[in-house]
Amino acid sequence: MTTAASTPKGERRRAALVEAAAALLAEGGFDAVRHRAVAERAGLPLASTTYYFDSLDDLVAAAVEHHSRTELAHGRRCLDDLTTRDRGVDALVELVLELLLGPEQPGREADAEAVLLRYERLVATGRRTYLRPLMRTLSAELNALLTEIFARSGTPVDATELERLVALVDGAVVNALVAVDPEPRAAAARMLRNALS
Repeated sequence: MTTAASTPKGERRRAALVEAAAALLAEGGFDAVRHRAVAERAGLPLASTTYYFDSLDDLVAAAVEHHSRTELAHGRRCLDDLTTRDRGVDALVELVLELLLGPEQPGREADAEAVLLRYERLVATGRRTYLRPLMRTLSAELNALLTEIFARSGTPVDATELERLVALVDGAVVNALVAVDPEPRAAAARMLRNALS
């Protein structure tokens, strides 16, 4: 981060750019995050993207972290609600899938498209070596959160079982996407529910 973002105005502008880049990333993947598109979405001059970020990679990394941390914070709030929510298998499956696949979108096509974009984005991080350390950190935090969710739901899992369940969800989603199934979330829910029943 440049020193320009150390003032309140600079911090607000930098945050607006990060939020804009995160929204573009979620909507269109890495190719959607460009200096001009981010500046326009944030309502700021084009030069602000290079003023507050050393490179496009720096901006993309900030967007990935912001988007992921927002989802993790939502997951932690859901975890806090588990004491008052239904803790049955269906509720557990719904919460786990929300964390792994993102929030369910209204309409089958919109949800399938959102899941596809998410998986494209996750796979594409492997080509961006600068994101690997961040993704390892975020993955560890997600796994810790999922482990706690399973434990509070009365279905404790160890690291090996969590890895198996996540792989099961990923496999179901990828198979559904390859088969052009309009409901990859439903396919993942069936597989996860069967594994937990």
